[in-house]
Amino acid sequence: MDDDLVHSLLDVAEAVAPTRPAVRDAVGAWTYAELHEHSHAVDAWLHDRGVGPGDRVLVQAQTTRELVAMFFGVSRRGATFVPINPATKAFHLAAVVANAEPRLVVADRANAETLRSLTRLPVHETGTVWPQVHAGAGRRLTRTATPAATDAAALIYTSGSTAAPKAVVTPHAQTTFAVRALRDALGYRPDDVVFCRFPMSWDYGLHKVLMTCAAQAEVVLAGTESDLALLDRMRQTATTVVPVVPSLAAMIVTLARRAAGPLPPVRMFTNTGAALPQPTIEQLRAAFPGARVVRQFGQTECKRISVMPPEQDRERPDSVGRPLAGTEVLILDPDGRSVPPGETGEIVVTGPHVMAGYWRSPEQTARTFRPDPRTGQIRLHTGDYGRLDEDGYLYFAGRRDEMFKRKGIRMSTVEIEAAAMDVPGVRAAVAVPPTPHRDLALCVVSDLAPHVVLRELARRLEPAKVPATCRVLDELPLNHHGKNERGKLAMILDEALS
Repeated sequence: MDDDLVHSLLDVAEAVAPTRPAVRDAVGAWTYAELHEHSHAVDAWLHDRGVGPGDRVLVQAQTTRELVAMFFGVSRRGATFVPINPATKAFHLAAVVANAEPRLVVADRANAETLRSLTRLPVHETGTVWPQVHAGAGRRLTRTATPAATDAAALIYTSGSTAAPKAVVTPHAQTTFAVRALRDALGYRPDDVVFCRFPMSWDYGLHKVLMTCAAQAEVVLAGTESDLALLDRMRQTATTVVPVVPSLAAMIVTLARRAAGPLPPVRMFTNTGAALPQPTIEQLRAAFPGARVVRQFGQTECKRISVMPPEQDRERPDSVGRPLAGTEVLILDPDGRSVPPGETGEIVVTGPHVMAGYWRSPEQTARTFRPDPRTGQIRLHTGDYGRLDEDGYLYFAGRRDEMFKRKGIRMSTVEIEAAAMDVPGVRAAVAVPPTPHRDLALCVVSDLAPHVVLRELARRLEPAKVPATCRVLDELPLNHHGKNERGKLAMILDEALS
């Protein structure tokens, strides 16, 4: 067995713990033996439809047990899994289909007609596919060749600063290294139940499935369930680990405050994608006494950069943790030279988890994945800024599009939002950087008047960092992953000025 291949994670789990629960969705659950069997059935189903090594299999479907089996089956086939968020609209979907050039397309009924208008390939509907796969359970193909560890296990399309689709090429070796390193860093256990609200089209959701498998634990796929039922579902499944983004964390806190009876036995919340405000962290700790709230930092281009050790979750509250084992984080100045501890520069990453660039985008790949001038090893230039302390802990300062100068002072949206969230009564906050036509602005969800929010910010920030305007909204726009849509807020603000 080649343990660098994605499906080897499932093969090991099935050999070690065949009867242990592996994956649960809204309608049922499979053991590791059942998931293993269905992954082989997917492999055979794909073979019968002409899918071979290197082919792309594009899937736009809800995250269910069957989608997990599809991913592992695609891996066995030596093909490349291309998961697309079910909420992706035709405009962006057309560009993705053209870029990926899939060999085979699978879709939920809700998305099938749109995809049929975008490709000449037959679009296989999940309502037909899954019964065919179930019927083939127990079938095994005679293997004539196995994928290489350097082959692409998946293409993960990310939202970026360009209009063109951008897919991170995620090879088997980088994926399995990151999965095992994260499992160890976070201390996943075989008795864990991981409650995953995120789709497999986002690497946060995809890797939760893989990390759970690597720990021979159980993952609960809860992306299609009602917001109001989340806490009950966590209680029913005896959830112990919950990956969150700020919007999901705030929702869980609200539900926990209203709950009657015992709460689920959560021992750890993990956060990446967008930093949790400190007040939200404290609210989670108050609602779930004893639970760790673990900060992390990463990018799809290397999966994860740093993790705060769970046992240190109350230490260095501004830090996003230490680099993963076997990896290295550098902080470089604009000339590519390392800066001393405590100084801010670009976060640059090396290690076995750095992915293989962007699919069919050599220019973007060359800008982001650059060789070390001394060793030739590929380094990921994240475009994010931060600093390391004397002990090697990383502190995130802001993303490239979140850093700006105002009144001669360099600042980031992160520090402004953190100050806003420190104001009692502010439930959510997004700072929108200035443009030539509009000054720095703040959008909040709050019962406070805008001038009160700005007055409180003036007590917490130096004058140049206090926004010129504050706008109170009923809610902030979020993308498919629960992250704030800063671009949409900028449009709202610009429209108000026109």
